[in-house]
Amino acid sequence: MSKPGAARAAAAKALFDVLHEGRSLNQALPEASQTLTPADRAFCQAMCFQVLRALPSYEWFVNQLLAKPLKSKVRIVHYVLLVGICQLRDLRTPAHAAVGETVNAMPLLKQKALQGLVNGVLRNFQRQQASLEARLASDQQKSASLRTQHPGWLQKRLERAYPDQWERICEANNQPAPLWLRINLQHTSRDAYLDLLQAQGIDAITDQQLPTAIALQKAGDVTALPGFAEGWVSVQDRSAQFAAVLLDAQPGERVLDACSAPGGKTVHILERTPELQVDAMDHDATRLQRVAQNLARMGFSAQIICGDAADPTSWWDGTLYDRILLDAPCSATGVIRRHPDIKWLRRDADIDALVNLQKQILRAQWALLKPGGRLLYATCSVLPQENELQIIEFLEDEPTARVVPIEHAQGHGWQLLPSSLLADGHGGDGFYYCLLEKSTDKA
Repeated sequence: MSKPGAARAAAAKALFDVLHEGRSLNQALPEASQTLTPADRAFCQAMCFQVLRALPSYEWFVNQLLAKPLKSKVRIVHYVLLVGICQLRDLRTPAHAAVGETVNAMPLLKQKALQGLVNGVLRNFQRQQASLEARLASDQQKSASLRTQHPGWLQKRLERAYPDQWERICEANNQPAPLWLRINLQHTSRDAYLDLLQAQGIDAITDQQLPTAIALQKAGDVTALPGFAEGWVSVQDRSAQFAAVLLDAQPGERVLDACSAPGGKTVHILERTPELQVDAMDHDATRLQRVAQNLARMGFSAQIICGDAADPTSWWDGTLYDRILLDAPCSATGVIRRHPDIKWLRRDADIDALVNLQKQILRAQWALLKPGGRLLYATCSVLPQENELQIIEFLEDEPTARVVPIEHAQGHGWQLLPSSLLADGHGGDGFYYCLLEKSTDKA
C-alpha cells in the first residue's frame, strides 16, 4: 500500500520535473511513481495528464487564490496546488480525499510547514468555485490561449494553418485519447477478436477504413487483453496504422524503417507482408530495445541498426532499398492528447530546427532508394511547415521524385487532423503522409 498522500506527491514531483526542469512526462512520471501501487500509479498519471491538458486554467486559479507568489525554494508547493484543484474541479475526487490526501503529500515533499497553506487554498477554492469559474469564463473571452489551453505561439500557428478548424483541433488535443488496437490478421480476424473482447465484457468500436483497427470504449491494462502476449493484438492509433498500408511493401522486397523506434510500424509492415528483408534503424539504442521486444512478441525478425538517419554513411551497407518508411522527427503536435506535456515543452523556435533536420534526413534517405522504389514520408505533426511545405520544397529540388496519389489526400500528401470519436470524427491522432516514387529515368 502506498503512503498517505503518495500519489499526490508523485504527481506534483512529476509536474515540477516537466514544467520547471523541462523533462518529458515519459521520463518524469515513471520515476516519480515507481513506488506506488498500480491503482495509485494510474491515478497519479490521471492527475498529471489533466493538469497538463488545462494548465492555463489551473494556473489562473492558483494565482487568484494565493495572496502572494510562492518563493522559488518552495516552488514544488505550486504544483501540489495544481494537483489539488485538478481533483476538486475535474477528476470527481471526493472533496475530503482531494483536500486531505493533497495536504498529506506535503511531508513527503519535505514541505510539512506549508500544509496549512495548501489546506487553506483548497478550502477557499471549494467555497469560491462558482464565482471563480464565472471570472475565469470572462477572462477566457479575452484570451484565446486561456480559452483553448494552448500556448500562444502554437495557437497562432494552428489558426494560420487551419482558420476554420483550429479551435476544433485544440478541443481534440484537450480530450483523453481513445485506446486504439491493431489486430494481427496473421493470427485472427477482427470479428473473431471482437468476440473475444465481448466475452470478457470489453466494448469496442470498429473502423470503416482499416480492417485491423478497433477502439476500446474504456482504457485498461493492455497486457491483460486476450492474445496480447501471443502477438494477436498491438496498441497503435488508427492514424498510425495507415503507414504500413500506404507503404504497401511487396514480398521479397528490401525495406528500411528509418526512425523506427519503438517498432509498432516495423511490426505492422511484417504483419502485412512477412516475406520481407526489413532493416529497423534508429539513433536511440535504448529505444531500439523496444523494437526488439515488439518484434519478439509478435514472432518476427528484422535487422536492427543503431544509426543516424541524416548520415547513412555511418551504417548503410550500400544496397539500395525498394521501400523506405521515413517517420521523421517532428513537433508531435498531432499527438498532444497522448503527450500533453508537448504543449508546454515545445517552443516556437523548435519548429525551424525540426524542419531543417527533416530536410536533411529526407534527402539522405532518398539517396538509399532504388529507381522505381517508394518512400513514405510521415510525421505526427499538424504543422504545414513540417508536412506539405516540406514536400513542396523537396520536389522543387529533386527532379527524380514524384508524388503517388493517396485516396482522400488534398494537395501534396494526406493531412489527418486529431479527432474525437464523440464528435463524429475518425477518432485518430494528427498525422501526415506523402508517398514518393523515384523515377527510373537517368538524370
